[in-house]
Amino acid sequence: MVTMLIHPQWNPIALQLGPLAVHWYGISYLAAFALFFILALRRSRQPAWAGQAWSREIVEDLLFYGVLGVILGGRLGYCLFYKPGYYAQHPLEVFAVWQGGMSFHGGMLGVIAAMVLWARRQKKPWLQVTDFIAPCVPTGLAAGRVGNFINGELWGRVADPSLPWAMVFPQSGTLLPRHPSQAYQFLLEGLLLFCMLWWYGKRPRPLGALSGLFLLGYGLLRFVAEYFREPDAFLGLLALNMSMGQWLCVPMMLCGALLWRHAQRASVGGVS
Repeated sequence: MVTMLIHPQWNPIALQLGPLAVHWYGISYLAAFALFFILALRRSRQPAWAGQAWSREIVEDLLFYGVLGVILGGRLGYCLFYKPGYYAQHPLEVFAVWQGGMSFHGGMLGVIAAMVLWARRQKKPWLQVTDFIAPCVPTGLAAGRVGNFINGELWGRVADPSLPWAMVFPQSGTLLPRHPSQAYQFLLEGLLLFCMLWWYGKRPRPLGALSGLFLLGYGLLRFVAEYFREPDAFLGLLALNMSMGQWLCVPMMLCGALLWRHAQRASVGGVS
């Protein structure tokens, strides 16, 4: 007889203070921003960045811009990429962030835009800024996947019942065993990507190389993880039996590979 794991069904509200409800997902965002700040401070002391005016105050300012980019970009990206028709008919609900709905790819574009503005303000090369922050981002993504798991959302596709870690997510409306895809994404685009980028970023690299590796690495790992994640019910699988997440990763991987290759060629050619 096969015994399957069952999602614990945690209360999404971690703390209730009168009318104020603190959700686990909100705590995961706070943890993500805290991890970014801690890692960015450590990164500013690495040999490759020492002496380049990355003070604590500058990192705090950078984080502020990044938070705005994540929240605004993540929300707008979800509305545009996943439910454009619905939000075109209900435009005021774009601002109803408490209803849920955030997109990583939208958040990434929001952060890129925020970093462009911040780099201009600080008179720093934009790619230098994105190279600096790239290794500090994946742990925040990992924290977000923990929030997804606690909420019992973004569950995986149906799995073989003999899989030892297959899990029933009652929120899915069935009692079928599923892949805990939140854990897969935690390990792949969170911890594994962090280890790769942190190791690669310890030494001086050509301008844009780390940014390109982040785009390529995340895109590839997310593309793989999507094969185990249940597609959004209102979208299903799209062309070539690929999910929306996978299609959004395709240009991300292409841009990352081109940027990394350009950085290597520019370095060989003597351009920094």
